[in-house]
Amino acid sequence: MLVTKPYLRERAITYARKYAFGQNPIFGNFRGIGGNCTNFVSQCIYAGSCVMNYTPTFGWYYVSLDDRSPSWTGVQFFYNFITENKDVGPYGKEVTADEIEVGDVIQLGNDQDGFYHTLLVVGFEGEDPLVAAQTDDAFARPLSTYTYDFSRYIKILGVRLNADITDDCFESVLGGIAIVPGRGAPT
Repeated sequence: MLVTKPYLRERAITYARKYAFGQNPIFGNFRGIGGNCTNFVSQCIYAGSCVMNYTPTFGWYYVSLDDRSPSWTGVQFFYNFITENKDVGPYGKEVTADEIEVGDVIQLGNDQDGFYHTLLVVGFEGEDPLVAAQTDDAFARPLSTYTYDFSRYIKILGVRLNADITDDCFESVLGGIAIVPGRGAPT
């Protein structure tokens, strides 16, 4: 039976603050092979949710560099999973800019490439969202300093999980110890 729990936004921000300028050793790095932005934002959301969806191909999970879903690292795949997810894991919806809050996601696009960059909202300066990102490492960078043609805003609404799951991954993930508590670091 699926139950819903809150997405812990402050945990996502704490994680972003710690790793925006350095790689967590338990996760792979995709710089130079497409970028690390969505991988980083997925890590942040995982820190705030502690639930992955291990459905092959269409889920949202990371086990190792060679065992991960496309949605963990791909901009469009991430959007599709979060906005269409009806099963375990975080879920959300596309909203207007004035509906986002810390812990939500912004994706940037241009006319040539479509959507290409994923950012985590970590604060606000007036109405300007402050974001965290990797590839072009940033924490509390004003969105207004980016160059892009269009954007979309994704509100994380909550997290679904099986009623019998009680694992709390936060300390283990934040400390770079293990992705799933008790399982050790990936090989």
